[in-house]
Amino acid sequence: MRPKLSKKVIKLIGKTNANYSLIKENDKILVGLSGGKDSLSLVHSLKQIQRQAPFDFEFLAVTVSYGMGENLQGLQEHCKKYDIPHKIYDTPIYDLAKEKIRKNSSFCSFFSRMRRGALYSVAQELGYKKLALGHHLDDAMESFFMNMFYNGQMRTMPPRYRAKNGIMVIRPMLFVRERMLIDMAIENKWECISDEACPAMRFDVKMPVAREKIKSFVSNLEQDYKNVATLIKSSFGNISDNSFFDESRLDN
Repeated sequence: MRPKLSKKVIKLIGKTNANYSLIKENDKILVGLSGGKDSLSLVHSLKQIQRQAPFDFEFLAVTVSYGMGENLQGLQEHCKKYDIPHKIYDTPIYDLAKEKIRKNSSFCSFFSRMRRGALYSVAQELGYKKLALGHHLDDAMESFFMNMFYNGQMRTMPPRYRAKNGIMVIRPMLFVRERMLIDMAIENKWECISDEACPAMRFDVKMPVAREKIKSFVSNLEQDYKNVATLIKSSFGNISDNSFFDESRLDN
């Protein structure tokens, strides 16, 4: 069985891959599959590209279980239905969080780090050299403004980077808009796992207010400037690196 995939999404992933050489001949790619719309869109798109690409590569979708009794049967059945290779990786992240997370502290970075670390472990155990994540253009724009407004840093999400453990992390959907993935999930009636499945919902911790503010900020920008996302995306690849205040980058 095959889902109805957006031709534009597939084309944008293909363009990202062509620009940054993310997926190559004989690659073994681990894909983080949370069960949300983004990661589901990624695995289905990779399955489609696997059929069409003039070269061979393989991928394995991995879902990190936090060890809090999550019901992942629906996600397992979804992968089986669409012939997506899938593995659940059990971890004690939930119990570790009880010890590590302080009351009223922020949780997003903690669970993100722990989840990424678990995926690295699976990749190394199974011999996968690349890890694909489902970040899209909206994530990159929001990350840019989050870093600027809250950290005083010019930083966003690169299409690829090599982790300290040697694994190449790739983001094939970085040219894709979030609304395209929402539309694709709705059209296919995918039963997506929402944020309520996050273990942080069981703790007395702060909700990610800052990210919601930035998401609203970007949305308001688009209402005032219709092509702002296109311009931001273009600017990410068109950097005048000697025009800022970094002494090490200035002309001598």
